[in-house]
Amino acid sequence: MPRPPARALVAPALSAAALLSVSACALAGQEQAAPPPVNVPASQSPAAAPTLTEAQARAALVTEADLGESWVPTRGFATWREAMLKATAEPGECAGLLDALYADDFFGPDATTRAAVGLDDEWGGAQLRYQVVAHRPDALDQALRRLGELPEQCGSFTAEAAGGPLSVEVRAVGLPEIGDARQALRIVVGAVSEYEDAPRLTLDVAAVRVGDDAIAVTNGSLGEVPSEATLTAVELGTSRLEEVRKRGRAEV
Repeated sequence: MPRPPARALVAPALSAAALLSVSACALAGQEQAAPPPVNVPASQSPAAAPTLTEAQARAALVTEADLGESWVPTRGFATWREAMLKATAEPGECAGLLDALYADDFFGPDATTRAAVGLDDEWGGAQLRYQVVAHRPDALDQALRRLGELPEQCGSFTAEAAGGPLSVEVRAVGLPEIGDARQALRIVVGAVSEYEDAPRLTLDVAAVRVGDDAIAVTNGSLGEVPSEATLTAVELGTSRLEEVRKRGRAEV
């Protein structure tokens, strides 16, 4: 059954049969030549309210039912994670990006992941990970700022993985005006090879802050990245997180 058309997205797709065991990460929006202004307030004070309970954070998750009939709970990490994201690079900021992608950690060691879910697209071979994270608003905004600076700092660089050199491209991607602050990237990681069918991985990363909580979405594939699923996860996830917070900090 053919996939419904995606709403809007940018960037190259990827492919390589050897790495298709489970699939990968990507994001919706419109790619821009230069990074958009980071949508964060000028200053933030640390949050005074306690973080969400685990039950409340789980209530803000998206599920396979939200994304369409081709999506199922994940069966494990995609093999491209080890093959194409466990890599080293210079300068440090660029290496840090690869580390964050490998670990699915964009907010630093002091942030707390309250709930997370992994989903696989059985038709197209993509893999999506969605997290609800708690941290101080100023720390979340600082992380979003760093993401927004990466297209300029690490727009194109070379990394070294166990299987050989990789070329990495980082571009800014637009998001709807949701949450209190937001940022999104598209990252394309390709094996440096003389062969046209060399593995090429596309990952989209989106993060949205809502008060002292945030969502993070990664969605990627060695084939076509399903941008409609990413945008749905970002918009629906933000809406659910806002609703959970409105109901207060009582148990769900």
